[in-house]
Amino acid sequence: MSNDLPQPSDRLFQEIRQFIDAAKQRAAVAINAEITLLYWQVGKRIQTEILQNQRAEYGKQIIVSLSQQLTQTYGKGWSEKQLRHCLHFAGTFADEQILSTLRRELSWTHIKTLMYIDEPLKRDFYIEICCLEGWSSRQLQERINSMLFERTALSRKPEETIRHDLEQLRQDQQVSPDLLLKDPYILDFLDLSDRYLEKDLEDAILREIEKFLLELGAGFTFVARQKRLQIDNDDFYIDLLFYNRKLKRLVAIDLKLGNFHPEYKGQMELYLRWLAKYEQEPDEQPPLGIILCAGKKQEQIELLELDKSGIHVAEYLTVLPPKELLQAKLQEAIASARRRLPYSKDEPS
Repeated sequence: MSNDLPQPSDRLFQEIRQFIDAAKQRAAVAINAEITLLYWQVGKRIQTEILQNQRAEYGKQIIVSLSQQLTQTYGKGWSEKQLRHCLHFAGTFADEQILSTLRRELSWTHIKTLMYIDEPLKRDFYIEICCLEGWSSRQLQERINSMLFERTALSRKPEETIRHDLEQLRQDQQVSPDLLLKDPYILDFLDLSDRYLEKDLEDAILREIEKFLLELGAGFTFVARQKRLQIDNDDFYIDLLFYNRKLKRLVAIDLKLGNFHPEYKGQMELYLRWLAKYEQEPDEQPPLGIILCAGKKQEQIELLELDKSGIHVAEYLTVLPPKELLQAKLQEAIASARRRLPYSKDEPS
């Protein structure tokens, strides 16, 4: 080949490369969708076959023999375990409309993780948030392991409210604050010692800002540290200021080392009103405040009616407790919150 051939411009090469990469991505998505549909069809057909036979052992026997025949014909990929996955898939997602969304948005690895979540509302939450945030299958498993659903403000609401918020997200991509706000926030990645100051906590968060943003949830971007507010002749400082593109709101975060105290409400209300007056854009929603404390007393928070002020109080954990302890704590908090909420099916969610 002659070395005198004209060389393509870098721009031409990059554009052609983008065409090729985009085509490969579309092909991968299309293949994944077809494979997912195949697994669902296989599971549905096995389900029908099993239901038509009354013998208790028939299902196990048919899966074993079918696996052997398929493996002989097509090779690896049709083990008994895989056929059971297909059967469970078809049983969990019987609605073909839901299947259509799943096969477009998520990989088979995502779906295998999701379909073994027994509680439908929890499963729907992870489906919608996974699609919204574009999690990898590994990230999905990590969020489930960290009990993300149980930590959201949404999990404390009545079931009708949860369904309503998930439907709004599914239909209109409209995100409610309850979908994103959490309690507690898990900050074990900060690697803090037993004793630290508020500035140490703030410094550690900024050092690990990417991980902190992941813990906050979809759409958060960092705006400022120690945001200065001048009111009359006094200076006030917001510890951390963020903006959330999904909520279209500024979010002020106040860091506290100890337990929540009622006077924190007035301080945060001052911050939020200043932000609404001087920083909020015409197309934005009113600012939100998050008070992050090492501990809190629930009755004080309820009596202060902080939700009406756009203020969310949450604990943070710098060390992740054993999952059993965290699970017990969260289930108790969910049950307690739902008992306190007056609600009936006739009331609007």
